[in-house]
Amino acid sequence: MSANQRFKSAKSPFMMYWSGQTLSNLGGAFTMFALPLLVYKLTGSALSLSLTFVAYDLPYVLFGLLIGAWVDRVNRKRLMILTDAARAGILCVLPVLAMAHLLAVWHIYLAAFLLSTLSYAFNTAEFAAVPSLVGADELLRANGRIQASFSATAVVGPLLAGVLIFILPLSALLFVDAASFGVSLVTLALIRVSFNQTTDAAPANLGQAIQEGVRYVVGHPVLRNVCIMMALINVFATVANTQLVFFAKARYHASDAQVAWLFAAGGVGAVIFALLAEVLRKRWAFSRVALGAIFLFGVGTVLLASAPWFGVALVWWAGISGLGVLFNINFTSLWQGIVPNQLLGRVLSVATVLAWAANPVGSFMGGVAIERTQNVALVYGVSGILISLIAVGFMFSSIAHAERYLMPEQAEVPVPSAVG
Repeated sequence: MSANQRFKSAKSPFMMYWSGQTLSNLGGAFTMFALPLLVYKLTGSALSLSLTFVAYDLPYVLFGLLIGAWVDRVNRKRLMILTDAARAGILCVLPVLAMAHLLAVWHIYLAAFLLSTLSYAFNTAEFAAVPSLVGADELLRANGRIQASFSATAVVGPLLAGVLIFILPLSALLFVDAASFGVSLVTLALIRVSFNQTTDAAPANLGQAIQEGVRYVVGHPVLRNVCIMMALINVFATVANTQLVFFAKARYHASDAQVAWLFAAGGVGAVIFALLAEVLRKRWAFSRVALGAIFLFGVGTVLLASAPWFGVALVWWAGISGLGVLFNINFTSLWQGIVPNQLLGRVLSVATVLAWAANPVGSFMGGVAIERTQNVALVYGVSGILISLIAVGFMFSSIAHAERYLMPEQAEVPVPSAVG
């Protein structure tokens, strides 16, 4: 059986993993739609929405380094199974509180914090596990398939949720996500391949493991610049995501069903660009595609801010979401090609903390700016301009030549010359 046939086989470890995560992501799309809408219905406040995302982003800053080093020391598959079980339990609590008329916004803040902590542990283990399930030459295809399925569920999930809210309470949608974590748990348990590719022992001391990750990122010219770039971009890019419900409600007086369409449009754009990732990669270098995607993301945000009708906003949001996905696929594959597997967990955690530390700041600043100006379109427009300017600035950094730093196995794949 060829490598391509093994990759596509329904019984292959990757396909089993991918199938389970696709169903889990479908449930996750229900939560991503329901939680911000619940906050908006409870408070009607842009600042409250921003605080929800601050609560969601804080664990990356507080626990990121510790979790990343820990993931490299434990059985990754077992960790992913346990976090699935814990997330299912947390999600069941919120609709029960709502049905008892006891749900308050602080319950959602707390749930967002706990879910984010567990999800970060799961995602870090997942990032480090994928290279154990496929060959190095299949990483881009595997990451593209994962992202495409995630994006497809981001289309189907909100559309289904938009229908179900006519017959079910909004909070009850969270039960769907809880059940999907059960599906993920079972499929992970059925995979017989180890998610820990290397037998090299991790450092005995967690502090030493964290230091190794910090030294690797800070000492690597590409990874260091990516972290700086993403920290700057995240200050402004988080506004578009955290305030999407408020943007739709305040600017277009959108119904709950129309908000679902907006989420679904983002999923459509993400699917299209995820499927294009491999095609674009064959024509242009990682860095050219990724930096171009970020630049156009900023342009799209400006166009979204100026969209005169809700239908036009749907189109621009689809494009913005797709460009964000295109960036993520390319840089995820690049990092997996640069960093040795035994370091992936701690290196990812360091990079995430450095890059995402700006997210809570950006979320809070965006909420405050909208409350002060009472003009969500203006805040979106200024954010988009600044994102594009940041992307242009980093076109003259080592990121433009990132392919030079690929490990030998990945570097054998021909790539076009990078920008500059």
